[in-house]
Amino acid sequence: MSDFAGMEDLLQDFLVEAGDLLSDVDNKLVDLERAPDDVGLLNEIFRGFHTIKGGAGFLNATNLVELCHLTENLFDKLRNGELKVNPEIMDAILSATGSVRDMFGYLEGGQQPPAADEGLIDSLRRALAGELDGADEDAPAAEAPAAPAAAASAASEGGPNWDQLHSAVTGVPATTAPAASAAKPAPAPVVEAPPAQPKEPPEQIIKAAVGRRASDKPGYSGPSGRREGEKQRDNSIRVDTTRLDQVLNLSGEIGLTKNRLNALRSQILNGDNDNDTLHALDVAVSQLDLLVSDLQNAVMKTRMQPIGRLFQKYPRIARDLARNLGKDVELVLEGEETEIDKTMIEDLSDPIIHLIRNAVDHGVEGKDERKANGKPTKSILKLTARQEGDHIIIMVADDGRGMNAEKLRASAVSKGLITDEEANTMDERQSYNLVFLPGFSTAGQISDVSGRGVGMDVVRTNIQKLNGAIDIKSTQGQGTSFVISLPLTLAILPVLLVRLGDQPLAVPLSMVREILPIEAEEVQEVGGRATMVVRGEVLPILPLANLLGWPQDAQPEYGVLMQTAEQSFILAIDSFAGREDAVIKSLDDFRPNGVAGVTTLSNGQIVLILDMKELLGSPNERHGVPRAELIKRPLLAA
Repeated sequence: MSDFAGMEDLLQDFLVEAGDLLSDVDNKLVDLERAPDDVGLLNEIFRGFHTIKGGAGFLNATNLVELCHLTENLFDKLRNGELKVNPEIMDAILSATGSVRDMFGYLEGGQQPPAADEGLIDSLRRALAGELDGADEDAPAAEAPAAPAAAASAASEGGPNWDQLHSAVTGVPATTAPAASAAKPAPAPVVEAPPAQPKEPPEQIIKAAVGRRASDKPGYSGPSGRREGEKQRDNSIRVDTTRLDQVLNLSGEIGLTKNRLNALRSQILNGDNDNDTLHALDVAVSQLDLLVSDLQNAVMKTRMQPIGRLFQKYPRIARDLARNLGKDVELVLEGEETEIDKTMIEDLSDPIIHLIRNAVDHGVEGKDERKANGKPTKSILKLTARQEGDHIIIMVADDGRGMNAEKLRASAVSKGLITDEEANTMDERQSYNLVFLPGFSTAGQISDVSGRGVGMDVVRTNIQKLNGAIDIKSTQGQGTSFVISLPLTLAILPVLLVRLGDQPLAVPLSMVREILPIEAEEVQEVGGRATMVVRGEVLPILPLANLLGWPQDAQPEYGVLMQTAEQSFILAIDSFAGREDAVIKSLDDFRPNGVAGVTTLSNGQIVLILDMKELLGSPNERHGVPRAELIKRPLLAA
């Protein structure tokens, strides 16, 4: 039984409000570290903790109240000038906010949180006593680098590590200084020393900022205090009352129009078919069409949320990771007011955290290396969002080393991921996209650096599941940008309706480049595959019937030139049925392989929406035929 029986509404309100307050406190703490004398910031942070403590008191969460009270006392001394902000005090405070966030997890699971870690309580008490003055801070440079033998052993156990990948991507060794000449002893160090091993695992740093382990996905049952099987995804949404008022007004106008149509229907049934009546019917139908479109848009806007609610936890993550690695990185947020579909926000969290983690770890140079290259010791990492047409563009950009396309191609060839011939035909953009290949993200690499449980290939897969795309722009020595493009909403999907025989099917319009006739004389067999040459590019022809495992009775007459992040191909079909903006309805209880959902056409017909990425990337479940064999089949299967 829950420890909060009869208090569920109060508990949920507290978790929503306190969660936002704590995220705001985290961001203000990052700002405070840059401006330690800002009394206004200290007062705002103090008030945030005081409010959280008050709400926890109503819930009788004694351990949470005690932790907040201790931290609040520390802020009181800071704002009164009795203590000065220093890195050690900031570390203690940020550890406290991480513990508070973890306690929220227990509350969400319906249980009272346990007491905070004794080490944390001791740090806060020492800070209150003025004992955290920085004198005992470990100097990273004093730690000895790992022995070569140990490093080799680690690499052999876990596969290629991220430092090796980093060297392949940037052309610069990630953790080793240039070798000293063997002819004479090395002088006093003039290059950056090997960075120390992180004081804390990256996944723990990320957990402190987001309230869960970085590898946890929506649906994870959470900390031990959370009820078994309870989903973490938050299905609630905050809606501006003005938007709800708009929906209500439109509903009222639709009701009036419905009454008008009923009256006109009665007139027509009674034989009143004069031109004025028919004109009035036409006007009423047109008005209803306009009102329904406005209502759809208004309802869609209720699903839209400012992306700043997603962005607000990242400055804390970037700050903690950078400090853990001995780097100076400032995360700059832009476009926080840009709105995005609420259903996308949680699914975007993990990919963006991984990109920020990758940028701080490997995109950004150390302080000494930046200084030697004439750069400011502080690196600027930008996270921006903007709307372009019916898409949202999110960009993670650093001002670090950049990528080395030649090294990337060589590394991919050495791993057997591409051939020498393929490497020689690749331009820079194609070379950068090699980092999305699964071979560049082994388990050892992920656990050593990213701490995310996912590699760059899974980042791209997660973006594609949102009907989006990710691209890379990089200039060696100046930095790298990862650009994510997403549709404004997942509820409405522009589709192209195609036919196999008399059966219409829908494919995402975002993947369609053009429509082509398939002429028998233009089809060539290359390597046992049916292909066509389109503007000098040899493209495979994939019969949709083969992908679905359906019988193919006639030679396909048309092809849809489609493009995914991995490849371009021609989808062979029988005919077309037009284009529609499909309202997607999911199939929760039963979802066949390769089907993303269903939609209803204007004539009432139900049509399957195909998941082309799933059809291309997995075996055909109906016949157990691997994709490679489907591609090699003749255009007209026997």
